[in-house]
Amino acid sequence: MQWGQSPGDTGLEVPDGDQGAWFDSGTANPAGDLPDGLSSAWIRIQLPAFHYVSPAVYIEKLYALHIKVFVENRLVLEGDRSYIKDNYSLLVPLTGEDNGKTMYIWTSTLQDRIGIKNSIVIGEHSELIRHFVKNGLIDVILGGSFIFVALVLFMCGFFLDREHFTIAVSLSIVIAATGILAITYSPFIYTFYSQYGALSIIFLDLGLLSLLPALTFLFEKIFGSGRFAIIRRFRIFQTAYSAFCILCLIINTLADNRFVEFYYFVSTTVIGFIMITQFVLLIACVIFFSLKKNKDAITFAIGFGTAALTGVAELVWYYINNGDYDLFYWKWALVVFILSLIVILGRRLALNHRQVVKYSRELELFNNELQRSEKMEIISELAASVAHEVRNPLQVTRGFLQLLSEKASGSEEQYLSMALSELDRAANIITDFLTFAKPEFEQISILNVREEFKHIESIMLPLCHLNGGKMLMQAGEGLWVKGNSSKFKQAFINIIKNSIESLGEEGTIQMIAYGVGEYVYIHIQDDGEGMEPEVLNRLGEPYFSNKTKGTGLGLMVTFRIIEAMAGEIRFESQKGAGTESVTTLPLAKPPEGSGSL
Repeated sequence: MQWGQSPGDTGLEVPDGDQGAWFDSGTANPAGDLPDGLSSAWIRIQLPAFHYVSPAVYIEKLYALHIKVFVENRLVLEGDRSYIKDNYSLLVPLTGEDNGKTMYIWTSTLQDRIGIKNSIVIGEHSELIRHFVKNGLIDVILGGSFIFVALVLFMCGFFLDREHFTIAVSLSIVIAATGILAITYSPFIYTFYSQYGALSIIFLDLGLLSLLPALTFLFEKIFGSGRFAIIRRFRIFQTAYSAFCILCLIINTLADNRFVEFYYFVSTTVIGFIMITQFVLLIACVIFFSLKKNKDAITFAIGFGTAALTGVAELVWYYINNGDYDLFYWKWALVVFILSLIVILGRRLALNHRQVVKYSRELELFNNELQRSEKMEIISELAASVAHEVRNPLQVTRGFLQLLSEKASGSEEQYLSMALSELDRAANIITDFLTFAKPEFEQISILNVREEFKHIESIMLPLCHLNGGKMLMQAGEGLWVKGNSSKFKQAFINIIKNSIESLGEEGTIQMIAYGVGEYVYIHIQDDGEGMEPEVLNRLGEPYFSNKTKGTGLGLMVTFRIIEAMAGEIRFESQKGAGTESVTTLPLAKPPEGSGSL
């Protein structure tokens, strides 16, 4: 290898023999940077003896902007680039007559690096062309995949809410910019589509200038602005500097590359230091958030840490070698990073979906409760207005019927007795109406649950035995609730009565009461016929009953009494396995002198 003879050397004449200061150069002994004032160099290659049918020479990487390849004095290949992309991949076809001849390569550049970077391979043209075509092709495929994924993600972003839309758009910009960088940085484009080289350089710069602020913005949206809003401030600076570089790009393009050196400095050298600063800053923030056990930060740390450390290492190595290095591993590290970003976005969408489902279920419960409250309020108003009006004439009618029954005999006495029974039944229904309409208690006292249950058991035990069942009671000591004794008994008598009626020829009803924390839990269990889910869901609705002569008022009254006592009641049942009601009431302080702890 020898340096060009003068700054104006255009490679028109091949040096004769050993003319000039030739020196050995190769991968083990690189030529180094161009001397000051020179822009060209000659490379001389002594071709060995070969016996290939279709010989060719393959040079994977050669740094130059303008090249001419000669075999002896015969020009066999020429390339000229008007844009700053000095990475050539060459496949030079030979003939059998070139056996043992000398090959000369004239190279010219505007940058410091020049010459052959990798080893020179000679062989069959059909074999070497495979390596020639594959060089950089995987980068184009990878970049195209990134752009496709970014486009799909961008379109899907319109179906998201505003917060996730901005994250999806910024992520799609990051992925698309990475794809553009992978394609435009690949030597494949400049080897086979050199006519689009200048346009590729523009897209390369635009991809890089959009990637950096979009990445910082995405980080800010996921983790916030950081202490002293350092992430937001750095993102604003990056956006402003990217806009400045784009302005310089436009001016340089319109000026036909007259300011290319200045533009190369601001868009490559300075950007490299900004990237290193950005990577170090984001890595520090990720470590900080990861120490707080933020799952998104840990995922981001794995992906971005891989990309950032790889990028910083390659940039440092690039500057150590004074630009005599082509960044290679960054794109594969970015694959890991992009996957981590997609995982974070997917995880956030999954959490958002679960939250929406949760809110939907709660809204459905609230809606059902609202409908139930509206029904209860309407019935309460009707019950209060109708019950008082109907009760008085019923009492008068019953009085006259009772007087008539005292003087009646035979079938008339039987008919009057049936009429009185039905009037009593109507009076009981009206009483339930009034209880439902006005569940407030006239007299409130502190009730001992165990004593109340003993009284309820004594009332209901004969009816239970009559239906072939038995009752078991387990109630702890010291369980006190606040309410009205008669209403309390009425509520649980209604539940136990339903349990008795659900028993077959035999069965067991258990009354269990215990205290946990500040609440008293009361379970009424039976092993009767049970209920279907659709029946269970309608318990307590107005006029709903699965009994032939039932009115549905009993459980309505029970629900209202428990609500008036600031408690809750729920039912669990399975067809053929029985039913259980669970009532929760606030635990009250025992009355003075009760001796209870």
